[in-house]
Amino acid sequence: MNGNAAHAIQAPREEAAGAWLKILSKYRQPRFGRSAFELFVTVLPFVAFSAGAYVSLSQQFWPGLILILPAAAFLLRLFMIQHDCGHGSFFARRGLDSWTGRVIGVLTLTPYDYWRRAHAAHHASAGNLNERGVGDITTLTVAEYHRLSWSGRLAYRLYRHPLVMFGIGPAWLFLFKQRLPFGMMRSGALPWFSTMTTNLAIAVVTALMIWAVGLVPFLLIHLPIVLLAGAAGVWLFYVQHQFEETHWSKAEAWRFPEAALHGASHYDLPLVLRWVTCNIGVHHVHHLSSRIPYYRLQEVLRDHPELAGIGRITLWQSLQCVRFVLWDENSGKLVSFRDATKAVTPA
Repeated sequence: MNGNAAHAIQAPREEAAGAWLKILSKYRQPRFGRSAFELFVTVLPFVAFSAGAYVSLSQQFWPGLILILPAAAFLLRLFMIQHDCGHGSFFARRGLDSWTGRVIGVLTLTPYDYWRRAHAAHHASAGNLNERGVGDITTLTVAEYHRLSWSGRLAYRLYRHPLVMFGIGPAWLFLFKQRLPFGMMRSGALPWFSTMTTNLAIAVVTALMIWAVGLVPFLLIHLPIVLLAGAAGVWLFYVQHQFEETHWSKAEAWRFPEAALHGASHYDLPLVLRWVTCNIGVHHVHHLSSRIPYYRLQEVLRDHPELAGIGRITLWQSLQCVRFVLWDENSGKLVSFRDATKAVTPA
């Protein structure tokens, strides 16, 4: 396809994506009562399931430890609420959103103000090949991968291995990496202040919990809850952008509306999982208009069903996404390592 023909196809797609910005603006207003209710029905079950797991352990009722799973699910849901607070879309009151996010950040081990800045950079540059590195999963092009040394290729393959990405990775991210403002070490006082005060609050809460229940019960209950929730969160973030038909382009061709709408997936989950994950699967709409509260995202799809088919992947299809690890600039798709060996790399 020559350059003029490609541009003729690309231009209407960009215009269509841009038109959605105005259409979606009417969904940006949250409902205060609904937001308060969503927070209540997330915090209360998280506390109840966590307490139930501790009681089961103290009574040596081992089947009761299954309560760790729903506790992790509700901790994940708390992170999704923190995520909306970071976008100012939960209560739409900056102070209330920020303090809600900061308090939740102690439970999710995520410094709110530091994370919010990094996540804003992700939204502002997602899909831009020249702006990779902040708040993203590292993604190389086929050409970049082929230019690596054998040790560099091995390191990238290990990084992309599911056991590392969804096992070691979440533990490293939530337990260690977020204890310092990596990526923003020279970005002023706020990332440091956010990280250090969150660390202090985590230390105080941890000390109180260990004093109340003991070190071993704390490690046996709370650590799995955090790691399971973290792994699920990393998986969701992965699937939202690392799918075959995602969108990447170089800076000169990058346009926010198109990158948002076509570079993020519609992860069409079963109803219960939609609720637990706060509709984060409607990620293409979220990226296009991040001020829409999560509980209104399904409303958008009901009113505009044509959006539901864009970037749609099912739960079963998402399992195949771990194969797609390199961006092929020739085909405009993510490809597997095996496919990359067959691809013709650009000069």
